[in-house]
Amino acid sequence: MDLKSTVRAIPDYPKPGIVFRDVTTLMGDPAAFRHAVELLSEAFKAHRIDKVAGIEARGFIFGAAVADRLQAGFVPVRKAGKLPHDTLQRSYELEYGEDTLEVHRDGVSAGDRVLLIDDLLATGGTAQAAYHLLKDAGAHVVAAAFVVELPALNGRQKLQHDDIEVLSIISFEGH
Repeated sequence: MDLKSTVRAIPDYPKPGIVFRDVTTLMGDPAAFRHAVELLSEAFKAHRIDKVAGIEARGFIFGAAVADRLQAGFVPVRKAGKLPHDTLQRSYELEYGEDTLEVHRDGVSAGDRVLLIDDLLATGGTAQAAYHLLKDAGAHVVAAAFVVELPALNGRQKLQHDDIEVLSIISFEGH
């Protein structure tokens, strides 16, 4: 199945010169969504994953489905102030400013084997912050997996610099 053709391209969003890769069209196609979840799951069946951590918000959708397939728990990685219980936080730099991610302090246990999932890998800043946040919580992050990767933005190199195994199932050139 050609998953790439199910991802909508939106030119000049969120700013001129950027082509936004919208995976909601992939998620809306039952066969494409099932296939994407199968590809993400199959790649990690032999890794004995305890938890899948999904980055807000589309990472929740793919992450929860993959967690179900791997018979693992699911951990939401959220923006600051969204989780109702005791949290751990990690701030990271954005193009213009800073943001903060959180997980529940009891979301992972020391030694849990965690797979990190999001819909898109661009510059890698959010995924790298999530990785360090999960490590701070005591987890062993086995890998980071993405539906779409934009290789020109070098996110994979940023994650591999931290020795993170990276998987993406669709790749688009450009920004």
